[in-house]
Amino acid sequence: MTVESSPELSAALDRAAPPRTPAPRAPELSVPPLAGGGVPGLGHGWKLVRDPLGFLAQLRDHGDIVRLKLGPKTVYAVTTPALTGALALDPDYEIGGPLWESLEGLLGKKGVATANGPQHRRQRRTIQPAFRADIIPEYGPIMEEEARAFAARWEPGTTVDCTSESFRVAVRIAARCLLRGKFMDERAERLSVALTTVFRGMYRRMVIPAGPLYRLPLPPLRKFDHALADLHDLVDEIIDERRSSGQKPDDLLTALLEAKDDNGDPIDEQEIHDQVVAILTPGSETIASTIMWLLQVLAEHPEQADKVAAEVKSVVGDRPVGFDDVRKLSHTNNVVVEAMRLCPAVWILTRRAVTETELGGYRIPAGADIVYSPYAIQRDPRSYRQHLDFDPERWLPERSKDIPKYAMRPFSLGNRKCPSDHFSMAQLTLITATVASRWRYEQVSGSNDTTRVGITLRPHKLLLTARPR
Repeated sequence: MTVESSPELSAALDRAAPPRTPAPRAPELSVPPLAGGGVPGLGHGWKLVRDPLGFLAQLRDHGDIVRLKLGPKTVYAVTTPALTGALALDPDYEIGGPLWESLEGLLGKKGVATANGPQHRRQRRTIQPAFRADIIPEYGPIMEEEARAFAARWEPGTTVDCTSESFRVAVRIAARCLLRGKFMDERAERLSVALTTVFRGMYRRMVIPAGPLYRLPLPPLRKFDHALADLHDLVDEIIDERRSSGQKPDDLLTALLEAKDDNGDPIDEQEIHDQVVAILTPGSETIASTIMWLLQVLAEHPEQADKVAAEVKSVVGDRPVGFDDVRKLSHTNNVVVEAMRLCPAVWILTRRAVTETELGGYRIPAGADIVYSPYAIQRDPRSYRQHLDFDPERWLPERSKDIPKYAMRPFSLGNRKCPSDHFSMAQLTLITATVASRWRYEQVSGSNDTTRVGITLRPHKLLLTARPR
């Protein structure tokens, strides 16, 4: 039976019921503050060209997230360790933004460094076996040989340009371990020269998106184009030589040549090319830059070089230091980590919001570009006491526990964590131990160890002379 309500009954029920309260509305997310100092037309791009490290570091004074203008684009800068960790771990943000758009010209769109989603996961599965913990010791003899050859190329009293030598050892280790092909010094030199030009030009394109202007036939732009072409020609030579040799060593290049796509078909030629570029180029550039900083540290802080030499002596005695000794060289490892903290090769990273989301209490619109600087995060006085001091002992267990989470992630984290982190740390520690136990370094006239900013950081022109221990 249905009872129909009369107007009187409805009024009585309304009087008896408690007063209704409107449902609470979700608070509106605010917009991050806009950084000051923008230039009409260029926005903050001019500041990012003139003093990028100083500009990004001072953004922390204006908030956890700050808006920047790069030309017509709005970019969101993140300034705290916690939010950079959230950004790296949240699937709502993917590889994208000005940095990666610039790097696609170098690394291609099909390499593991720039891919997203299922393609990236498949590519990670292809390359990950080359960096398994149980595989890395197989690279030990190559790392030892190259580290000793690197140390042997120094002669007492002679001046060495650390840029070319650092690239040579980084490229040779990567090529001999991961591509297993003959890689002559001439090619290492070509790669070194090409990368120096290309990475500097990529950075300019990232912060000043001038588009068609970069196609003008001006000498610096033509130099960039020629360097980029030489880099890709070099990669094609490596792939073609492997195919023509008929050899199939158990290495990363063989894995790529035999890899299948999601349909079970061989991956296309462009993906093979882009994968080799993505493996060889960023790794060589970042490792070479870090080696340069480590040499600068050994010259500027001779007391730390002496500690490394003493530690090596205590572990190996009179024999040469080897790969199996790396785990025992705790102070040497801390020297490497502290050098990467103060002078990270990768100093700027960008992400793109897949969907509208929230970060740090602010609304981040879908498609927005987000930027953060490991350099600024790792020099933040709120995270590090005496934040500008070179202090390897801050990484001792009893002291490092006080460093905020995500304040030091040199190899990133989450699904974009560098697969070669253990490989890289092993070679950096071994090279540092090898050279410091044999030489004392000093900078010479004409050396300039100030920071040169490109896609990576490195000394402008580090010239050292060596004296035997």
